[in-house]
Amino acid sequence: MELLERHFDVAFSAPDGIKKLRELILTFAMHGKLVPQDPSEKSSSELLKTIQAERKQLVKERKLKTPKPLSEITASDEPYPLPQGWQWVRLGIVGNIFNGNSINTAEKESKYAGENGLPYIATKDVGYGLDPLNYKNGICIPLNEEKFRVAHKGAVLICAEGGSAGKKCGLTDRDICFGNKLFANELYGQIPARFILYTYLSPIFRAMFSNAMTGIIGGVSIAKFGEISIPLPPLEEQNRIVAKIDQLMSRCDALEELRKSRDKQRMVIHKAALSQLLDTAEKNGNVESAFSFIFNRFEDLYAVKENVMELRKSILHLALMGKLTERLKEDGPVSELLKKIKSERSRLNIRSATVKQIETNKSTLSLPDGWALLPLDAILILGPTNGYSPKAVDYKTKVKSLTLSATTSGVFKGEHSKFIVDEIPISSYLWLQDGDILVQRGNTIDYVGVPAIYRGERNTYIYPDLMMKLRVSTELDSDYVCFAMSAKPSRDFLRERASGTSGTMPKINQKTLSSLPIPIPPIEEQRRIVSKINKLMRQCDQLEEQIVATNLKQSELLNAVIARYK
Repeated sequence: MELLERHFDVAFSAPDGIKKLRELILTFAMHGKLVPQDPSEKSSSELLKTIQAERKQLVKERKLKTPKPLSEITASDEPYPLPQGWQWVRLGIVGNIFNGNSINTAEKESKYAGENGLPYIATKDVGYGLDPLNYKNGICIPLNEEKFRVAHKGAVLICAEGGSAGKKCGLTDRDICFGNKLFANELYGQIPARFILYTYLSPIFRAMFSNAMTGIIGGVSIAKFGEISIPLPPLEEQNRIVAKIDQLMSRCDALEELRKSRDKQRMVIHKAALSQLLDTAEKNGNVESAFSFIFNRFEDLYAVKENVMELRKSILHLALMGKLTERLKEDGPVSELLKKIKSERSRLNIRSATVKQIETNKSTLSLPDGWALLPLDAILILGPTNGYSPKAVDYKTKVKSLTLSATTSGVFKGEHSKFIVDEIPISSYLWLQDGDILVQRGNTIDYVGVPAIYRGERNTYIYPDLMMKLRVSTELDSDYVCFAMSAKPSRDFLRERASGTSGTMPKINQKTLSSLPIPIPPIEEQRRIVSKINKLMRQCDQLEEQIVATNLKQSELLNAVIARYK
């Protein structure tokens, strides 16, 4: 065990290392490898005799019904050999296991809310092992309500049904009433409750519990729960095991706090670096040194992909500020580009062909000299138009319709599509063509308004009702427009105007999208911006690949360490 403790630093480095270390500690405990055995101590068979005598006395005093006999342990019920003095036993042997009482919501609020009595613990009030129960949920059962079963102080609770079955568990530090989806285990023979709690948390018990589950919802009956096999050490050794686990879990807690502190420090440094990037851009426009600082300090700044995501946002923000590239005299005035856009829209007989600029003092965007700020509607030659969501079929057809997942990342992913049986005419506006931009008009608030550009053959995909499609003037760089729509100011603009009450899906309509302000530089500058963004985004991709590779290497190292002890 001392050798294992030397590798706490390995667990600290791996992304899931502390979780795996906790599991390994419990695995050691359940194998008898955590603390030394003492041959002078009474064996578990002696403990079982004490338990049997205690149960008989409780039955005699009518404090306990005569338990149903449990099946004998056979060799097939023993997952692995145990140390001398240990024994495999049925869980139902070591304690009195019973479930609680169900209360419907209306009765709970009308009859038991704010009452005096015993706290009523439901599944939601139970944590995942070492967390204290939530006794202050406002629901109490009066002491004269005899129909309610009571779990006494020191009982071990576990959720037996639903998504939390076998995962949520905890100890009672007072008498309680509790829900019918929870099992209480009141232990015999002075078995420490924390030993059984740690048993519940161990990987071997979780595996056995999972094997015993049945039904669509997923659950374990009391009968099957009592038949689960657990390793039972001598009583004195149980107490030593609990003390050792407590000590090691405290060290794991300290590691987690240290990791949180490190991650917080990294976030502070990262935010400072991004702030420096934006400040540098505002003052002198030279962002190369700031980018060099960020990309050359990978280990200090980047442990998670979320930080890289923030960097991507800053890149797009700088692009809208005109700070990523130089402006060249030979680019010509943006007014010439606006005339070409107007001419194209007029040729296509597009309604409201007049290009009307947005006054910069009415926008949160700070534009470089020589740029224009236009509503999105003023640069479109098609759309925005809503899509169509027909019923999917489970066989191949001629038409593939996208799902929302195709664009939630901001990058078009055609694999997120489904076949439909409807015939879609070749001339339909629903078909995508190269350069079309799709915008999510309805989704969670994080994704509403997310744009993605389609690059591919026409008449391959149609798009769903919760997306809008638009096509920008051929005089513009459509990749630039999509980047501009992806930047934080554009995303904030659409999110702030999304409709929908609490509990409903936020949505934006065509009018809102059409009014989105788009900064327009000369076309050559648009192309340089796109080229620079793509270069920086590739560097972001490399950062993310480094994060994945580093995490994988650390996990492999931890797994190698763990394998030495199995």
